[in-house]
Amino acid sequence: MVKSVKQKNQFKKFKGPVTVAVIGAGAVGKEMVRILQQRKFPMKELRVLARSARKLEIDGREYEVKETKPESFEGVQIALFAGTEGEKGAAVTFGPEAIKRGAVVIDNGADFRMDPKVPLVIPEINGEDVSWHSGIIANPNCTTAVLLMALAPIYKKFGVKRAIVSTYQAVSGAGAKGVADLMSQAEEYLDQGKVSDFGIFPDRIAFNLLANNWKIEEEGYSNEEWKVIQETQKILRDKSIQVIPTTVRVPVFNAHAESIYLETKKAVSLEEARTALSQFPGVLVVDEKTPLNGKSCPMPMYASGKDEILVGRIRKDLNNPKALLLWATGDNLRKGAALNAVQIAECLIA
Repeated sequence: MVKSVKQKNQFKKFKGPVTVAVIGAGAVGKEMVRILQQRKFPMKELRVLARSARKLEIDGREYEVKETKPESFEGVQIALFAGTEGEKGAAVTFGPEAIKRGAVVIDNGADFRMDPKVPLVIPEINGEDVSWHSGIIANPNCTTAVLLMALAPIYKKFGVKRAIVSTYQAVSGAGAKGVADLMSQAEEYLDQGKVSDFGIFPDRIAFNLLANNWKIEEEGYSNEEWKVIQETQKILRDKSIQVIPTTVRVPVFNAHAESIYLETKKAVSLEEARTALSQFPGVLVVDEKTPLNGKSCPMPMYASGKDEILVGRIRKDLNNPKALLLWATGDNLRKGAALNAVQIAECLIA
């Protein structure tokens, strides 16, 4: 693990408009730029950096993308690294350079998440943890973010001993190439009844489910599943909570969904659970009482493009008075990545 570079002042809030750099011009980087503009983040300058210089159009506005160099961070106060899952991201190379020049790095990649010196933050849950950063703040994995936005309201009021989660993860979690591969595979399969090239996936994703999309590691768990276990315990500061995940890639373009079983420490009624969820910032309960687009069940196609995590199918375990079942879905590019990073940045603005 690369050690974080400590600033002399461990925590400072920036006053007034700041210079922001977005590093990465892929799916998450584009979404970061979009959300900064949508939320009217106080910027005096926005720099978009990537491996190579080019022009980039987002929502009808053209941005000049410049090659990332150490000197690119001169005068930058907040550096949002879009991150790359599964490999060393740009924050490993350029994060220390940004910090040396006075920036706070917010990294969406996996490189610093489990570093004990780096806070791992979902602002609605543990936003106060930004106060002990030493130059780097980490964004959680998108799967963890969706889970914890549904779990945290129950955890905070009733306690949670165990969470069993099965995920249904959209191909956009693998980047723009994942979306393109699903589209091309679906077209080829419908036309020819077979797929000749799996692209970035280990097998056909069109009209199929992949539980082998990630590297299998210790105890037969995938690296994605280990992220969910370890990140949940770190964000909640609770090593005792048992997290049992099964991660699956599904042929959905955008927005992850999760089936969640929670064994609570205190008995909780359905109405108490619904109230806790509906009052929690960033959560939108979707059920018969509060349908969305006329539907009473959360669906990825309605979560895509939304900031909130949609939670529904709230029900009791018929055999256990201290257990709940939930169904949650959220935009993995927004709350699962770009939006959460921008919200962290907002915590740094006085």
